[in-house]
Amino acid sequence: MIKPLSQATCQTVATLEDLAKLANYSLMDTLNCDPDGKANGADYSPRQVFTGHYVPVNPTPIEEPEYVAHSNNFFHELGFANSMVKSEDFVRMFSGDISQVPKPIRNVGWATGYALSIYGSEYIQQCPFQTGNGYGDGRAVSVLEAVINDQRWEMQLKGGGRTPYCRGADGRAVLRSSIREFLAQDHMHSLGVPTSRSLCLYVSKTQKVKRPWYSPGSRSKDPDMYISEAVAISTRVAPSFIRVGQLELFGRRARKNEHPNAMQELEKLVLHCIFREYGDVIDPKLITAEKALLLAREFRGRLTSLTANWIRVGFCQGNFNSDNCAVGGFTLDYGPFGFCDVFNPHFQSWTGGGQHFSFLNQPMAAQQNFQMFCTALRPLLGSHEDYRLQLDEIQSGFSKVMQTQMEKVWAAKLGLSTFNSELFSELETLMTLTPVDYTIFFRELSAVPDNIEPLKKSFYKDWKPSMQSSYISDPKEIHQRWSQWFTKWKLLISNDNISSTYSREQLSIQMKRVNPKYILREWFVVPAYQQASEGNYSLVRELQEVMTQPYAEQSKDIEQKYYRLKPSEYFEVGGLSHLSCSS
Repeated sequence: MIKPLSQATCQTVATLEDLAKLANYSLMDTLNCDPDGKANGADYSPRQVFTGHYVPVNPTPIEEPEYVAHSNNFFHELGFANSMVKSEDFVRMFSGDISQVPKPIRNVGWATGYALSIYGSEYIQQCPFQTGNGYGDGRAVSVLEAVINDQRWEMQLKGGGRTPYCRGADGRAVLRSSIREFLAQDHMHSLGVPTSRSLCLYVSKTQKVKRPWYSPGSRSKDPDMYISEAVAISTRVAPSFIRVGQLELFGRRARKNEHPNAMQELEKLVLHCIFREYGDVIDPKLITAEKALLLAREFRGRLTSLTANWIRVGFCQGNFNSDNCAVGGFTLDYGPFGFCDVFNPHFQSWTGGGQHFSFLNQPMAAQQNFQMFCTALRPLLGSHEDYRLQLDEIQSGFSKVMQTQMEKVWAAKLGLSTFNSELFSELETLMTLTPVDYTIFFRELSAVPDNIEPLKKSFYKDWKPSMQSSYISDPKEIHQRWSQWFTKWKLLISNDNISSTYSREQLSIQMKRVNPKYILREWFVVPAYQQASEGNYSLVRELQEVMTQPYAEQSKDIEQKYYRLKPSEYFEVGGLSHLSCSS
């Protein structure tokens, strides 16, 4: 749980030596190390890890690192001096070289294993050994755990090199995908959506790898060429990086009694998860089974709220497997994510994602992950029938809690005190039949206009959705049907306001706090990472500045550039409208 900080409690961290004084390695000090691990962390070949919660791994530094960006907002929250991001020792550490870090920062990092479930089905095929014991952090290496202003943070290098879980890959991340994740994490936090955080991003000036990607203007579903891209390391930060898939791995081992310590390792991981993520809401004096039940209830609340917030801001995670689902209830792993341009219930950027991970099916995907989470906890309940029934009740109650969260979100987006199913159903139908920009529509509605003319700014008039079999093409019919809906909406908000203290202006302010003006559209990001590949990071930093103020009315120049419909020539273009998982 991330705690709010007061200015009075913030301490200044001006150097890496200052940061070192805050190091506190709860995971490495309390959980089990892989007995086959190497103490020096030189463990880079794919292998099976049969037991233990983590493997010591030394990250592999990138060559000739160059600063790209850091999160000014997060540095400020942590009390970090901005100057630190370009200091030699900080650059060295966060570009992968921890051989010279000041004590008590350790000279070895760690990686963790986890299981995989896709939409509620257990998989082991992705493990190169077909056992599930070789799947985990293939290129993410944690290098520090620290308590900063009473908040525990884990710092993890993405693209930090090979680990035993690398499955034969090179352990690297490229600049393109690193920029996407860096900007997205900063943006999502500014949107008020729980997320892992961006700390800093460095790129190698000399080191490149080949990745499959799209040729310019390609309309191919899958990448149609290989390109050479600079490698990069981004540091992401979270209270922990414990995933549902991680609990699943140990739950499966306990369920199958795979080794003598299987149950003990599951219990230790669950208790550690509670300590890291739920220590402020779960009484440490309770027995483990009772703690597990409270954990399930608390996680259900966070996960349903998170998923509803994704839909509020038009975000589709894209690959919401259990191993991409953080037990802390925040957004984790920005791979083939995307933000809606045209409203489409089945919107999905990832070509391999299918409809099960599409935009409005994310609540169902979350429910499937929660089911696997509960399955992982069950061995801890033993033969206590009462505890098992309580967990069943918590699990079966997910859909109702999720529905309540979604109704709150839709009501808030529409400026209503309570959800109106008839009004929303009509709106969803209209937005499907008339190509509408999701973000622009709700932002224009937030101005509480007198008629539907301002809403037409969000209509894609000259573009026919290829995936929709029917849509309204007659301008008169569009005007008539939208006007009828708008009249009903105005009547509802008028009735709401009669019984509340909101004026029209106050309602508009409230709605604009819910409906962002700026979102990180893919066609904004592409030119930024293309320029960055040539050593020009100005557009990355401009996007960062704009997207960390997503609810603000910014300058006219910014509005013209970033508050507009997607150009028709960008639709169905690979890398702009759809993505592979290449990163």
